Amino acid sequence: MNLFLLHPDQRLEGDLWRLDERQSAHARTVLKLAEGDRCRAGVLNDGLGEARIESMKNNEITLSFKVDSKPPAPLPLNLVLALPRPKMLKRLLIDAASLGIKRIVLINAWKVDKSYWRTPNLKAGLLREKLLLGLEQAGDTVLPELIQAPRFRPFVEDELDGWAGPGARYLAHPGDHPALPHEQAGPATLAIGPEGGWTPFEVELLQEHGFRAHRFGTRILRVETALPALVGALMRLP
Repeated sequence: MNLFLLHPDQRLEGDLWRLDERQSAHARTVLKLAEGDRCRAGVLNDGLGEARIESMKNNEITLSFKVDSKPPAPLPLNLVLALPRPKMLKRLLIDAASLGIKRIVLINAWKVDKSYWRTPNLKAGLLREKLLLGLEQAGDTVLPELIQAPRFRPFVEDELDGWAGPGARYLAHPGDHPALPHEQAGPATLAIGPEGGWTPFEVELLQEHGFRAHRFGTRILRVETALPALVGALMRLP
């Protein structure tokens, strides 16, 4: 936790805020903060600043805090991600939020196990929790937008163009394709398939909607490895 990410309901009065139970435990046991110490904090979907520990009593920690700077610049990259295994999804959302990706769609694909869509891990509260962990890791405050598209073809045909907006569209797909470009500065959308890969039909439909297939080396990577590697290679990280 590199940032105490404060929610509006944690505000007491004026510049005083109360840490929640998890934040308080981290402050005591990991950061080993004491009254008078300073630390980084931010308000969800607002700015950042320096906080001062005012009191630590009865397992409650109160701090004073004012916003004095903007959050880090977002990465101008939309992510279309075929729904991965539930355990992997948790890590991928943390990574995506840490990298500064602000718009994510979890999409179905032929090789996505149907049971994945029935997992409790897709509850909005649990997904939000992982995105918040990514923000805390990166020192960011702006929560990514996350939507689910359990029907591949209707989303691609009816919603994808409006959702993705302008910018280049890249399809990560092994094969005899051009190499993935590097250090793109402008807006872009990246589509990453399931571990079994996209089917020919899925590739063709995505290409009809402006995606260009690109290879990324000769190795077949797990999605949890491919995501940070692809984003780091494709985009110029702010």
